[in-house]
Amino acid sequence: MRKSQFAIERCKTMSTLQKVLGGKYKLEILYYIALKDIHRFGELRRCIEEISESSLTKQLRELEADGFITRHDFQEVPPRVEYQLTDLGKNFITVLDFMKEWGDKNLK
Repeated sequence: MRKSQFAIERCKTMSTLQKVLGGKYKLEILYYIALKDIHRFGELRRCIEEISESSLTKQLRELEADGFITRHDFQEVPPRVEYQLTDLGKNFITVLDFMKEWGDKNLK
């Protein structure tokens, strides 16, 4: 028999979601912005101690490009930038809440 008869169709939605949110810190960044009300770069950097500034910048840019957050630059010296969830990001928070709840119960 041909292999294609037995192949399971790949879920394109899950594949895309994994690419979008697959960064090492993206879920944690969204968690802090949404659930801990942390919106500034420096605050995020302090919460995720092991992340480098360049990695945090990259992850934030990717989340912005994918439509989960917006970036507001206040054009001040010293620089002040804040991040907010978009509607897409807000819609994702219910999933993030469920993942955290599941993790608290099952990953000890």
